[in-house]
Amino acid sequence: MSKTASVNQFAKWAKQRLASRSLDVLINNAGGALGLDTVAEGKDSDWETMMQTNVLGVLRVTRAGAAIDRTQSPARVSSTSGRMLRGRSMRAGAAYCGGQGGRVADQPRVAIGIERAPVCASVPVDPGLARTEFPWCVSKSDKARAEKPYEGTIPLVAEDIAEILVWVASRPSHVNIDEMLIKPTDQAAMHKVYRRTK
Repeated sequence: MSKTASVNQFAKWAKQRLASRSLDVLINNAGGALGLDTVAEGKDSDWETMMQTNVLGVLRVTRAGAAIDRTQSPARVSSTSGRMLRGRSMRAGAAYCGGQGGRVADQPRVAIGIERAPVCASVPVDPGLARTEFPWCVSKSDKARAEKPYEGTIPLVAEDIAEILVWVASRPSHVNIDEMLIKPTDQAAMHKVYRRTK
């Protein structure tokens, strides 16, 4: 996603595989956070990688998808952190939160000229606390740190979000879902999580 040539090559391969069929659904599931540094301690290399993946990568793939079929239904799996730009989450991981905010704010349906798409054009699906490999990126493979967010909780899992995406993609053609915020029951807010004690 961070290289235009690579995205274009993938789009060419996808178009060949589709042959005469249409592109029904495009899911941008970019996710990359490197470290939880404050802005004062941030590293250019980490910031550049996150922006290339989480912001520019989404734009590249959406553009490539539009070139295949302008009636597509692009969905974006983002993060609740993009909605917390002024919240406590900005104390750490500021660049990641800012990148996710950019993904929530953009409107590719309008921007790329898809004013009327069959299903759910450009819906940001924003999961909260979910058990994935994501914390390994944030913690840079520190196992104890990667597991800490889940301690004492029942988080979302990948299947929860996958089922929601299938539901979104299967709505009737007159239904458009603009946005969805999904959190586990244990998470009231980005910074407020219920944890069970042993």
